[in-house]
Amino acid sequence: MNIYFECNSGISGDMSVGALLDLGADKTKLDKALSSLKLDNEFSYEIKKVNINAIQATDFNVILPHHEHNEHHHEHRNLDDINKIIDKADMTDNAKNLAKKIFKIVAKAEAKVHGKDITEVHFHEVGAIDSIADIISFSVLFDNLNPQKVYFSALTEGHGLVQCQHGTLNVPVPAVCAIAQEYKIPLKLTDTEGEMVTPTGIAIVAGLYSGEKLPEEMIIIKTGSGAGKRNYKNPVLRVFLFD
Repeated sequence: MNIYFECNSGISGDMSVGALLDLGADKTKLDKALSSLKLDNEFSYEIKKVNINAIQATDFNVILPHHEHNEHHHEHRNLDDINKIIDKADMTDNAKNLAKKIFKIVAKAEAKVHGKDITEVHFHEVGAIDSIADIISFSVLFDNLNPQKVYFSALTEGHGLVQCQHGTLNVPVPAVCAIAQEYKIPLKLTDTEGEMVTPTGIAIVAGLYSGEKLPEEMIIIKTGSGAGKRNYKNPVLRVFLFD
């Protein structure tokens, strides 16, 4: 059994989690892992079905408490802090290793674009609590599905400017460019306004990317759709299990 990520509408952490849940990965394992983080005061989450262009998709939504927004959403954690959170989580060693690998990819990219050592990088925007939830959830669900091979389409990206923690940045944002460059991940640039590929999304790709081309034929076992939250023509990440 293999898995194919069709990234025609880009890729983000929440879309990736939604797609794997929609594919049938075990939600109880995700619930168990997230509750074991003991970060309930920092976030909650909901999983629901939504319709996008009349087609059903799964939405994974991390909710940050409003009254603690400034205290917690911008709490700075470095890679070592995040690895400690992952080590304590109720998840398999394979899932822990994948989560750590993805976070290290993000940290290296952030270090490169800010001219810092990797130990000095503090996760705020990219490593905010919602990204911790996204990456740990994705790693647990991917490990649960345990595919033999992983394939990706080119990552479709928009253009223009985006507001973030550091101010106004060009799309693709510098961290996305750094990861695409290091891991030789193809980006397909389009005239869609806005950011379609997030640093968390491309770090997930980089953590699993082999560069292998999709076979010309596939027997589809199941498809899953993860809902995006941005206003594009079809903000859906589609994933196929196939033989």
